Order: sequence, then structure tokens, then C-alpha cells
Amino acid sequence: MAGSRARAAAAGGAAAGAVRRVVRGATAAAINASSGPSGADPATGAQGTTSGAGRVPRASQTEGDPTIAATDTAPRTASARTGQTAPAPARDSGPRRVRLNLSRVDPWSVMKLSFLLSFAIGIMIVVAAVVVWFALDSLAVFTTINDMITEIVGQESPIDVLQFLDLSRVVSGAMVVAVVDVVLLTALSTIGAFLYNITAALVGGVNVTLTDE
Repeated sequence: MAGSRARAAAAGGAAAGAVRRVVRGATAAAINASSGPSGADPATGAQGTTSGAGRVPRASQTEGDPTIAATDTAPRTASARTGQTAPAPARDSGPRRVRLNLSRVDPWSVMKLSFLLSFAIGIMIVVAAVVVWFALDSLAVFTTINDMITEIVGQESPIDVLQFLDLSRVVSGAMVVAVVDVVLLTALSTIGAFLYNITAALVGGVNVTLTDE
């Protein structure tokens, strides 16, 4: 009786071992099938082997060809250092166009700019008056006009063009015009800046389109 029990126990152990071996073999086959077929080395043509953890590492596949290894690992190394993917090259789509809205103008800056511009214009007026006077005097225009008036009215004419159009009087008149020009242009420009700000706040400013060439 004891010998039959021992034989039965040995047969059960053998059957359990066979079942374990079948289960292990099926598990290994499933892992190999999910990891795919073994890859071949592009340089040597040797067939690589796979284990239960997956395919052969990529470094072992490219170990035979240094050119493939360098071209394949360089982008990965650069992206691994920066932690970001390499950006795609920008397309040349022509000049950029940006549309802006001029919603407000600083009145103080407008006043300073208009004052300097009007002052420069005043200096130009005075210089232009002096240049024109010397040009007309060199052409004897004033003398001709004075002689013509004397012939028409007579020797006792109260009008003296040479005295009326004297250089000092011309320069004084040009300076008066220049001062009035500075005051008027500065004041009008500043008032215009205030009016523009009020209008832009109500209906919007001027739209400006800028192009980057």
C-alpha cells in the first residue's frame, strides 16, 4: 500500500512539472511574438536575437556601421540635452504685415516737436527774406520800380520804394513773421494732439499697416 502511494505521488509530481513546462513555453512564445521578429544587422547581415524583455537595443543594431550610428544618435543627443524637440524650419512667406492702431498721441511730445520744427521754419523765413532782398537789389529791381513811380507820379512823389524796402525793415518784418509762426504752429499742434486723443477715445484711432521688408 505504501509503495502504491509513493508511485502515485511521483506520477502527480511529474504531471505538474510537465504542466509548468508547457505554461512557461507558451508564455515565452507569446512574448517573442509580441516583440516582433529579430532584426538583422544592416552592416553584417547577422540575425539578431530577442529575449523575453523585447528587441535587441538599438545601439547593438547600429554598432556595425559608425555612419548610421552617428547620424541616428546625433539628433537624439542634441534633443536630450535641451529637453525639447528641434523646431521645424520657418517658411519664407514674404514680408510680414502688421496692422496697428494709433489710439493716443502724447501732447507734451507733440508740443516739443512742433516748437522745434516751427523755430527751424522761422529761421528759414528770415534767411530766405535776406537772400531774396540781396538778389532783387543786385538786379536793380528796387531802383527800377522807384524810377517808374517817379515818372508816373512826378518828382514830387511821396512814395520812396528804396526807403520802404530797406534791408533793416525787411529783416524786422521777417523776424515778426517767424515769431508768429513759432507761436501759432506750436499752439495749434498741441491743441490738435488733445483733439485727436478725444476723438480716438470716442471713435477709435488711425489704423496703420507696417510691412517688414
